[in-house]
Amino acid sequence: MLETSARLLRLLSLFQGRRYWPGAELAARLEITSRTLRRDVDKLRSLGYPIHSASGAEGGYQLGAGSTMPPLLLDDEEAVAVALGLRYSAGGNVEGVEEASIRALAKIEQFLPARLGHRVAALQSAIVVPARSDSSVDARMLSTMAAACRDLETLRFRYLDRTGVATARSVEPHRLVHTGRRWYLVAWDTGRNDWRTFRVDRIQAKVTTGTRFVPREPPAPDLAAYVSKKVWSSPQCQARVKLHESAQLVATRIPPGFGMIEPIDDASCYFELGAATFEDLAMQLMFLRVDFEVSGPAELVDEVGRLTDRYRRAIPQSRKPAARVVRRANG
Repeated sequence: MLETSARLLRLLSLFQGRRYWPGAELAARLEITSRTLRRDVDKLRSLGYPIHSASGAEGGYQLGAGSTMPPLLLDDEEAVAVALGLRYSAGGNVEGVEEASIRALAKIEQFLPARLGHRVAALQSAIVVPARSDSSVDARMLSTMAAACRDLETLRFRYLDRTGVATARSVEPHRLVHTGRRWYLVAWDTGRNDWRTFRVDRIQAKVTTGTRFVPREPPAPDLAAYVSKKVWSSPQCQARVKLHESAQLVATRIPPGFGMIEPIDDASCYFELGAATFEDLAMQLMFLRVDFEVSGPAELVDEVGRLTDRYRRAIPQSRKPAARVVRRANG
């Protein structure tokens, strides 16, 4: 059996990995008696850890939230992940979290063993992240929503649509999704009786929680893909083209929410995209760097033709390649 101090650290680590433990299972994991377990729990309570207990055959222990923040135990992988995450959040798109991230990072790096500090530095130097997004969200609001998702509590707020009109919403929050550019809340809108996707930066600052609810089946197994499809709403000009490349490769070349990909086989896929003008659509297709077929709409076919002619005129006559036969889809 472990010494008392080592056993307390092990017990605390178990509590922080899982909030609720049946008493018998916890005692078995530590290889101690139920009586010793009760004494160890009392010692953690005296150190400020709010551990709740329930008696009876199904009784157990649960680590709750207290009035102060007790020390946390992190293993090597967790410490590296937290340090790396804090470094990037210090320059991220969550308002109000940058300064707190820097303070927390300073505390963690003070105690990081040299071997872990080297790992964090190596990871940071090898990873390139995109520039800061064009919208930011409040850290406290994000935390409130995440807690409501976890605790199954309804949320009430006012939401601005794309035209700037505000409406009152009452929702059952399910998950927060980050697409790489923006944060979105996937929730059941009780007023519309349907699933809705809300841009978090359009939710007005005052967010209140309400009663608990029974969770529903999510609208899709892959919420990231679900949100991307919702984000690609209804642009003025749309098209569906065939790309002569696998869906997996195309997915690596487009940002989330840019369009919808539908696999055909291992060497081709359909791609649905939209933009404000058909000229923009034609340019976007060129940026994909793959062969494609355009069968419509006619406006896009014309724009691709004009763009092709423009590129051809840009090449000196002496360097123009031999003429190629261009096939056009039949529909």
